[in-house]
Amino acid sequence: MKFLAVCGSGLGTSFMVEMNIQQILQEIGVTGVEVSHSDLSSATPGDADVFFLAKDIAEGGAHLGEVIVLDNIIDMDELRDKVTKVVKEKNLI
Repeated sequence: MKFLAVCGSGLGTSFMVEMNIQQILQEIGVTGVEVSHSDLSSATPGDADVFFLAKDIAEGGAHLGEVIVLDNIIDMDELRDKVTKVVKEKNLI
């Protein structure tokens, strides 16, 4: 299973979301999920199983497949809720 955090430039924002997802996965005891980050223009549907995007670029990432839209990229509670929901749907916990 692979998660990809995506932002406009592929630098700060997506890297922060990647680290936060890794932290959340560790906290909830999920292993076997690879997490990385990318910029929107480089991301392709085959890059990951699930893509995490901020709402301001979500429309541009609709072609990627399973997209989780983050209303507030710095809201750890929102991210925790959405990551937990995805891993439950994927039967990882």
